[in-house]
Amino acid sequence: MTTLKTTLFFCLAASTLLQTACNNSQSGTSATDTIKPVIVTDAVRYDSDDPAIWINKTDPGKSLVIATDKDADGALFVYDLQGKIVSDKVVSNLRRPNNVDIAYGLLLGGKTVDIAVTTERMTHKLRIFSLPDMKPIDGGGLDMFVGETEPEFRDLMGIALYTSSKGEIYAIVGRKNGPKEGYLGQYLLEDNGAGVVKATLVRKFGSFSGKKEIEAIAVDNELGYIYYSDEQVGVKQYYADPAKGNQQLAIFATEGFKEDHEGISIYKLTDSTGYILVSDQGANRFQIFSREGTKANPFEHTYLKTVPVMATQSDGSEVVSSRLNDSFQHGLFVAMSDDKTFHYYHWEDIAGKDLKMK
Repeated sequence: MTTLKTTLFFCLAASTLLQTACNNSQSGTSATDTIKPVIVTDAVRYDSDDPAIWINKTDPGKSLVIATDKDADGALFVYDLQGKIVSDKVVSNLRRPNNVDIAYGLLLGGKTVDIAVTTERMTHKLRIFSLPDMKPIDGGGLDMFVGETEPEFRDLMGIALYTSSKGEIYAIVGRKNGPKEGYLGQYLLEDNGAGVVKATLVRKFGSFSGKKEIEAIAVDNELGYIYYSDEQVGVKQYYADPAKGNQQLAIFATEGFKEDHEGISIYKLTDSTGYILVSDQGANRFQIFSREGTKANPFEHTYLKTVPVMATQSDGSEVVSSRLNDSFQHGLFVAMSDDKTFHYYHWEDIAGKDLKMK
């Protein structure tokens, strides 16, 4: 009898431990060791916030990381793949640049140019610079959300660029505050006829919980989706093509976040598969979800794992899956850290044994 009781006790204990482990996995906790960066960049002057990665398609080893220094006397810092500042490309005298994104092949002045676009919060303008020279091509800036009466409804924050299958480039722009519906603005970027970029409002869309704010935005060009973090609620998904309507397709990443939902980045294995990484800012970790949906629901993004990182209070992040050099053979993941730096990670360290690499 004693032996039977002992056996039952251990079986129940093991069952409890297993159930706890399963619950922890679903709630966003993980036993994974904290991942260390392979490179920590030189520091910005004031307040690091958001990175973007420009791939030099003729020489990937000369690719660049463009990152915001968020201050009234702010800047776009430009880093090489060793995390060193490329001083002759840094753009200074920006009025609180918040987020930044990259697009390739904007037709301007009869030729195509790659662009870096940042939100300048204190002027309510988008600032646009050609790559890799970082020269302004926006005529001094493009006014956003013109006509809004609430001051915070024009204070710009998030930005993501969408390139359609026709080659049109759109800016998806967020702000410090906004209405319950129509929080984001989608603007078509094109030549004004004089070799300068102009922006035309195409639509306002996106629901807002009212809990905090919407900052992090990401676009999946190949699948045609926009994702954004409704902070303290979850990640919401919409069609990127305005012609497909403004209905919300999904909300996920709703559990296991300590505080804010922040930076979103997409690691692409193929044109339709990969991973969506979401910053669990208050816990110094990233929750990872499937990029593709399930057979039953194309908009269901399965939770896969949580990765603790050395970057603290990470706001913005970006990832690419292309081989850049001998160090970053399977891609580069960049996360902002609140010590004025940005951290570079090997994708294989993020993937571990659980995820695939390109």
